[in-house]
Amino acid sequence: MPEPLEALFSTPQMSAAFSSEAHVQGMLAFEAALARAEAHAGVIPAAAAEAIAASCRVELFDVAAIYREAARAGTPAIPLVRMLTAQVGGEAARFVHLGATSQDAIDTALMQQMRTGLDLLITDLLALCTACAALTEQHRHTLMAGRTLLQQALPITFGLKAARWLALALRQRDALRERRERSLALQLGGAAGTLAALGDNGPQVVLFVADELGLPAPDLPWHTERDRVAEIAAALAVVAGAMAKIAGDVALLAQTEVGEVSEGAAPGKGGSSAMPQKHNPVDATTAIAASRLALGVAPTILSAMAQEHERAVGGWQAEWAAIPNLFRYTAAAVAHTRSALADLHIDSTRMNANLNLTNGLIMAESLSMTLTPHLGRPAAQRLVKTLCDHAITSGISLHQAALESEQVQAILTPEAIDHALDPRNYLGNTDSFIDRALEMYRKAF
Repeated sequence: MPEPLEALFSTPQMSAAFSSEAHVQGMLAFEAALARAEAHAGVIPAAAAEAIAASCRVELFDVAAIYREAARAGTPAIPLVRMLTAQVGGEAARFVHLGATSQDAIDTALMQQMRTGLDLLITDLLALCTACAALTEQHRHTLMAGRTLLQQALPITFGLKAARWLALALRQRDALRERRERSLALQLGGAAGTLAALGDNGPQVVLFVADELGLPAPDLPWHTERDRVAEIAAALAVVAGAMAKIAGDVALLAQTEVGEVSEGAAPGKGGSSAMPQKHNPVDATTAIAASRLALGVAPTILSAMAQEHERAVGGWQAEWAAIPNLFRYTAAAVAHTRSALADLHIDSTRMNANLNLTNGLIMAESLSMTLTPHLGRPAAQRLVKTLCDHAITSGISLHQAALESEQVQAILTPEAIDHALDPRNYLGNTDSFIDRALEMYRKAF
């Protein structure tokens, strides 16, 4: 069972993938595969390999005791191997863990867990993409204010905003798939990365173990070369950051003063212990919190790359806690962002009202670009800036200010002014960008 706080910043599936039981089962899977590979290579008797493999079941072991002893032994592999040897018994016990070292078992178990974790994240990211794609399709033409530096800038559509979220999430899915293909690898090098205990059979045993576990065989043992682990950690940190961007947009759009979106209502969701009127963006909030936790733990893994000689003093051990937490936090960030978008309520009326909040000033660039062919860009911008200032001080709309301007009237007809100040006419390549994002999404399946 996960810790109570872990339920807030993980998912049940990811917590299971990085539980102590899963880690022990991963080490046992390594030991079983090692024994079978060594039998295949003629290093140990086949009967011994089968006896060892038959005992490599996590339910036969006291997982809590393994980790209690690990605090004294310095690694959970040492008590595990001792218990496995006792469990096997008889003649076969002589061949348990033959030629391997503790780090081989621990790192290979970690790689199996990371493979499962990456698969879970990839699946959830695709579900997030589906939610983004639905919003993109539904709100292709829903006008809203685009904002830069938290100020209204130009008109966009909510469909375009969702399309950018979609493209961002798709890139994260692709990055994790690439890391799954390129960074996972078996760890098997023996005491100092030479496989000396297995003699000439070492390389063949490595290939057999890799095939048994479905992990790529590495070119060389990589005990203290942690680029594989660091690359996966860095990719997860970027995923977490991407979720913070999407969830942050949702939270900002849900502010009372903006009010353009709100998370779906559910019993007990989003209330306040003190203020009955509140409907808080709890999924977005949790996603942002989980993202910050993930981004906080990622540097621990990257800093652990500085490992000493053939076995690290502290760096490798720090990964044991940091990597599971990074996967848990990233999973929570993705899951809560997906949940926020899956039932997101869009208030198009409020979006339109906010778009008109500045009496048309959001269309200043459009008017300036319409005047530019006649006046040149600098002069057109100066004229429109004067019109904006006049509109603000006079309390009138930019449209009215333009109609009253003799300079503008000398260049543009009233119809041309109307066209220039209509937000629907200044959306640039919005449709093509939306089409591109949706096509990328369709190709992802």
